[in-house]
Amino acid sequence: MRYLVISDLHSSWEALEAVLDAARGEYDRIVCCGDLAGYGPDPNRVIDWARSNLYAVIRGNHDRVCSGVEGLEWFNEVAQAASIWTMSRLSRENWEYLRALPSGPLTVDGFQLIHGSPLDEDEYLLSMTDARNVFSYLQTNLAFFGHTHLQGGFEWRHGQYRTIWRMELFQTEVRYRLDPDAAYLINPGSVGQPRDGDRRAAFSLFDSEGYEIVHRRVEYDYEVTRRKIEAAGLPGVLGSRLVVGR
Repeated sequence: MRYLVISDLHSSWEALEAVLDAARGEYDRIVCCGDLAGYGPDPNRVIDWARSNLYAVIRGNHDRVCSGVEGLEWFNEVAQAASIWTMSRLSRENWEYLRALPSGPLTVDGFQLIHGSPLDEDEYLLSMTDARNVFSYLQTNLAFFGHTHLQGGFEWRHGQYRTIWRMELFQTEVRYRLDPDAAYLINPGSVGQPRDGDRRAAFSLFDSEGYEIVHRRVEYDYEVTRRKIEAAGLPGVLGSRLVVGR
């Protein structure tokens, strides 16, 4: 089975559309590590698509807040403003969909979907130190996670830990042949708001038969998204950060 693995869409239709075009014909099912909502200008369009097309999805912290499952107090001023704007515009169907999303970890076809970490859906796995503390809590040898908006991952193999490095700015994809005797935490990166200095939308492809991961990046028209953000009255930084991938 071939999977398109995505995360942190953050209401960016242009980025999502570019990812779907770039991966067309290369997957059988789509899975998502959370944060459909928040930050971006097209929450209903993105969630309408998610309801019809995702094989499996878990909630992210923005999904919880934008649907009222959790309060705003832990968000910074910009995230709060975006969440309030999103809440005021969600359709009833999409609001209910976000509220009903399961928390991770969620086991799907022999791998797991996680938003933050297997211990805490809000934990950021940013370093090898962070990752090595949670590997023993995985229920499968392969888990996909999001939340950091950083494409890459971590590997445990034969007692050794290794960081799976992110691709260079001139690369469009990196392939990894996985070891069935190893364990992996893989982050597909953010579709809608990358934060690794690469403004291109990020996603991954997983072939369960060949046991291979492909990290990929694709250009999208971020200027259209930025103008929509400004027109909606959302904080301007949400648009300007798309230009630099931060």
